[in-house]
Amino acid sequence: MSHASVAGPELDIPKLPLSALAPWAFFFTLLAAIAVFFVGAEQGALSLLAGSDVHEWVHDGRHLLGYPCH
Repeated sequence: MSHASVAGPELDIPKLPLSALAPWAFFFTLLAAIAVFFVGAEQGALSLLAGSDVHEWVHDGRHLLGYPCH
């Protein structure tokens, strides 16, 4: 029995310039920083919102990431 390798069609993957990727990278980095702030620092010394609603919404995430909150 002969096992001939079958070559599939060649894919033409377009190159993405860095200038097109930079705004998206900045946006998602900013979004991640805001998420980390609300999980890690909100309801502490740098609290932006009054009350404990944000703390209750992100309570389990704080423990998962190792932030002390008790």
